[in-house]
Amino acid sequence: MKSILKNALMISLGLLLSISLNAQKFGYVDSGAVLESMPEVKEAESNLEALGKQLQAKGEKMVQDFQLKVQDFQRRVQAGDITPKAQQTESAALEEEQNQILQYDNDMQQQLGQKREELLTPILEKVKDAINEVAKANEYTYVFDGSPNVGVILYADESTDITDLVKKQLGITE
Repeated sequence: MKSILKNALMISLGLLLSISLNAQKFGYVDSGAVLESMPEVKEAESNLEALGKQLQAKGEKMVQDFQLKVQDFQRRVQAGDITPKAQQTESAALEEEQNQILQYDNDMQQQLGQKREELLTPILEKVKDAINEVAKANEYTYVFDGSPNVGVILYADESTDITDLVKKQLGITE
C-alpha cells in the first residue's frame, strides 16, 4: 500500500513539474546586434575615439618634448658641457619626467574607461529595459543573450529570437 501511494505521489509530482516546464516560455536576443544598430552607440564610440585621439596627441607631445630633452642632455654630456653634479640633477629630473609620462598613460587609459562606462551605461540600461518590456509583453519566462561573443546558447529555434522585437521597442529600423 505504501509503495502504491509513493508511486502515485511521484507520478503526480512528475506531472506537475512537466506541466510547469511546459508553461515556461524561453527566448533569446542578440544584444550585440541590437547595440550595433543603435545610433547612440555609434555616437558614443565616436566621442570615445575623439577623446582618445585628443589624449593620445597630448601624450605624444609629452614624449616628443621628453626625447628632445634627453637628446640635448646626451649631447651636453658628450661635449663635456655639464658638471657631474648637474648631470646627476638633470638625470633625476628626466627620470621624474619619464615617470610622469608613464603616469599620464595610465591616467589616460583610466579616463577612457570611465568615459566609456559613463556613455554606455545609460544605453545598456535602455536595452535592458526594452528586453524586459518585450519579455513581459510576450510572456517570456526567460530571455537569454545569444550574442556570438557573450551568449552560451548552442542551439535555439529562430522563432524564439526576440532581437527584432527589442529593436522595434527601441525604435530602431533597418
